Amino acid sequence: MVKPRQKTLLPPTMKQFVSQCQSGQFEQQQQRHGQHTYPPPYLSVHPHTLTALALLLAWLFYAAVRTNYEGTETSVKLGISAAMGCFVFIGMLQFRDGPFIRPSIPFWRAVLSLSVLYQLLLVFLLFLNKDEARKFMVYFDTNLGRQLPERSYAESCDLSMDTLKNQMDIFVLAHVVGWYGKSIILRDYWLCWIVSVTFEFCEYSLQHQLNNFAECWWDHWILDVLVCNWAGIYLGMKTCRYFEMKEYSWVGFRQIKGLKGKAKRAVQQFTPHDWTRFEWKSTSSPKNYFGVIGLMIVALQCELNCFYLKYLLWVPPEHPLNTYRLTLMFLFSLPAARDVYQYLMDGPNNGTKRLGAHAWLMICNVMTESIICLKFSENEFPVPAPMAVKIGWSIVAAVVLVIFPLWRFIIRPPQAIYIPEEKCE
Repeated sequence: MVKPRQKTLLPPTMKQFVSQCQSGQFEQQQQRHGQHTYPPPYLSVHPHTLTALALLLAWLFYAAVRTNYEGTETSVKLGISAAMGCFVFIGMLQFRDGPFIRPSIPFWRAVLSLSVLYQLLLVFLLFLNKDEARKFMVYFDTNLGRQLPERSYAESCDLSMDTLKNQMDIFVLAHVVGWYGKSIILRDYWLCWIVSVTFEFCEYSLQHQLNNFAECWWDHWILDVLVCNWAGIYLGMKTCRYFEMKEYSWVGFRQIKGLKGKAKRAVQQFTPHDWTRFEWKSTSSPKNYFGVIGLMIVALQCELNCFYLKYLLWVPPEHPLNTYRLTLMFLFSLPAARDVYQYLMDGPNNGTKRLGAHAWLMICNVMTESIICLKFSENEFPVPAPMAVKIGWSIVAAVVLVIFPLWRFIIRPPQAIYIPEEKCE
């Protein structure tokens, strides 16, 4: 038997439609009929794909005529840059939509395109040896390709004003800004604090490989955790709470009268369309538990890759390439975390049958970076890990991955709480 096709629920006029969207009636109608329109139809615009195709072909024609007399090196650089720009442009038009719609849907498609390009760059680096990869970095900056001294932060651990001043550098501000961004991504106090403290233990465990991880005890726990990380997490969660409590009312530009109102609406275009509070419920089911554990592992691996890549590829900490990578990772992580949350919370029964493209590519990016670090680490770290580190992390892995899940989900599984209908009313 052929299932009858459902009719699209649309109000008769745009005015009534905007009114229903603001009051939530349209979403209630869709849920009642089992429909989910995303993005909301009142946000849809004409894609202008044919116009974009004409502009792209015109630009390519101009570029072909304009670059006839360039040198070989310049032509290669321009050609690679143009190919990347063309790929991002096509992705803005043809890639699937992500979980976000502000500042615009094509913007997040471009982010997805950049994630694909970054993955291709990592695969290319993976097939080079360590010396070739270091020489390849010279194409980004001629000042690269030289071995760098690794700074240690544990030379003088006396807690005094002089030692505190010596530790104050631009990376203190980077700590605050970084954890502000992570809290915006994860949107959970406990998750942020667990990742923050765990990363300090990772630094303790790996300081025999990187001198940059060697820090004084007060640098680890006071300056990093209790000052910088706390400030970033606090400000980030305050921002999340603001967006969570904010009343959202979106009206099109044509419905707004006056230049001041249109200007205010234009600024609001760069704020979230809505805000979802993340409640990970990590102990509610094995899927949520191992999903959150995997999320924390990827987050920690992304942090560690930053230090290992710059050490192995001889990129100075203050070089713009590090800033570009962190900025890209932030943009990749925003929709990726939302994809992971939707996959864990909704599941296949509610329409989410697979992990979103942003999350899939983000995991692929981070793991490929880790494989590159593993390959290039050969003969770089002759000092073996201390036995205490091996035993400690073995115990942590056994507790987190085996003992606690067995106790929580098999020996003493969570019991469903029955609430009578009278109390629900």
